Amino acid sequence: MSKIKYKIALLGGRGYVGQELIKIIDKHSFFDLSIIYSSSKAGEKINSYKKNPELKYSDLNENLQLDDIDVVICALPNGESSKFVDKIEKIDNSIVIIDISSDFRFNHNWFYSIPEINNIASGTKRISNPGCYATASQLSIAPIKDIINLKVSCVGISGYSGAGALPNDKNNPKIINESIYPYSLSNHTHEKEIKKHCYSKVSFSPHVADFFRGILVTSHFSLSKKQNIDEIIEIYEDFYINSKLIKIQKEPPLIKDVTNTNNAIIGGYSLSDDGHDLVTCCVIDNLLKGAASQCIQNLNITFGFDESLSLEDTFN
Repeated sequence: MSKIKYKIALLGGRGYVGQELIKIIDKHSFFDLSIIYSSSKAGEKINSYKKNPELKYSDLNENLQLDDIDVVICALPNGESSKFVDKIEKIDNSIVIIDISSDFRFNHNWFYSIPEINNIASGTKRISNPGCYATASQLSIAPIKDIINLKVSCVGISGYSGAGALPNDKNNPKIINESIYPYSLSNHTHEKEIKKHCYSKVSFSPHVADFFRGILVTSHFSLSKKQNIDEIIEIYEDFYINSKLIKIQKEPPLIKDVTNTNNAIIGGYSLSDDGHDLVTCCVIDNLLKGAASQCIQNLNITFGFDESLSLEDTFN
């Protein structure tokens, strides 16, 4: 039997994604934040959570207090979530855990879910939220997977928020100023993620650019049969016909059109003269559809709500 409200504990509320989760849950009709853990902001008030203006960050370094908690969201850096899962399960194994890091994306005991593609089952208890680049890439690949011939090549460009809040080369203004920084040009973890969950013959190369948020992934396909643009667009429209957060358009999408929204736009369809080579573009906000809002989509489905509850934006 469904409850009126579901209580959530958030591990890692200080980072960019954690801050987005706080804002989304603040507007959600059926999810409430009961406790938010941070290792650096313990004791500070959480001004962005209006439902409870007195809520403060709790210390992540102390014992977790999860009484009456229905969901734990792990919004921690890669390698950190796995340290807490055993502790959570010992406290209460019935708690739903959703991890936003890469820690469980290759674990068969966890359900990996891009909601528009993976058909998460209602009642799932362990959910692995996909990576941002991997989300945009798979949204482009999935509709035409059956007519792809040989290898897919995806090139991603992200705002520097994707590199996290802690200083590093990928968010260093001295390095990325008026430039694009290529990194992990082969064997990136999101490439491995796409190979495991969507299409095995793929190459992916990420880049960070001198803007804060948003992702553009351009994908190159060789097709097994000749197509025209109208046929390709129809395939994508049919695939996402019931997906309220996905827009299909003929023109190339721009990152600014999805910044601070929960939407994905796929477009820019271009075919070679012989109709066998296709290029598509997908844009998402890396902090939202690439992380926080996709997490809420997955939780909505888990608890039997419409996946876009509290997430629908109006397209311009």
